Amino acid sequence: MQAHVRFILLIVILLSAVQPCFAYETDQFSNRLKPIRDATALLDKRVNQSIEKAIANWKGPRDDWKVINAIFHDIGGYHWVDKIERWAMKSPEIEHLQTSRRESIYQGQPFWATRVAGIFGVGPTIKVNGQLIGSDKMGHFLSQGRKFYRRYLKSGLESQAAEHSAYTERAIFGQMTTGVYSNADLVANYEGYRFYRSLFEDDIIPGKKAILSWQENKWVINRPFTWADHVNEYWDEALNINDYDSLLYPYMKERLLSFCSDYFTAPERYILHDDEQLKARYAQLQLRDTSELRLNHLCTANP
Repeated sequence: MQAHVRFILLIVILLSAVQPCFAYETDQFSNRLKPIRDATALLDKRVNQSIEKAIANWKGPRDDWKVINAIFHDIGGYHWVDKIERWAMKSPEIEHLQTSRRESIYQGQPFWATRVAGIFGVGPTIKVNGQLIGSDKMGHFLSQGRKFYRRYLKSGLESQAAEHSAYTERAIFGQMTTGVYSNADLVANYEGYRFYRSLFEDDIIPGKKAILSWQENKWVINRPFTWADHVNEYWDEALNINDYDSLLYPYMKERLLSFCSDYFTAPERYILHDDEQLKARYAQLQLRDTSELRLNHLCTANP
């Protein structure tokens, strides 16, 4: 067995021992044509409740990071699955597309190629702002977004914070152990950073005031939060497709071809409408070009 494969297997075994319940990847290809209710309003309500709770009965001077930590500890967290993500996964009010490990896009592929995804399977998919997204993206938004913001405050440079975000996706918590470099994860990380900035700064969300302002020694809510300001087509891993390493790529390409019948049934469900605009918006995030794996290219090239 090659040395790099032995190393990957060792990392997978270690992660399996300490994190038995964590679903590393999601799958927006399987069951994509099944209708599902949009959860935006419910998720908006949960975040707005957290913001209100963070500033209620405030004591002391203005402290932006205290607000951020209060929100983070309420609906984020230091565990693999953030609190709001776990709530979204379990709430009977939120409809899911749940795909078993044996039915996911990773099914039928060798363990040494799928690695962690082959062990833990995939997490559920929900609909937010009209987009199908993995529930894990909420964790990226709150937890990794907070880290992104902290690094931005330290350096003053988005590009430097983005570099570390991309490094994480390349390393042990990304492609090194899963074979998957998730463009959508990087987008969710960045949008979480924008959320934290938008708590205190005007026009982070173009044309909108900051969510909060400091007036007469207390916090005032200027406007509600909505996921619609952040979630877009690039959160959907069937549109903004992952980059797969050399071990996994040939299997994934073959597997994605099996969804061509779904593509020909409803091709509009697989087409990016705002690709150029989003590509420009996220230019500094080190997203990888995986357009050759989009079904509107892959299926028409292989009729």
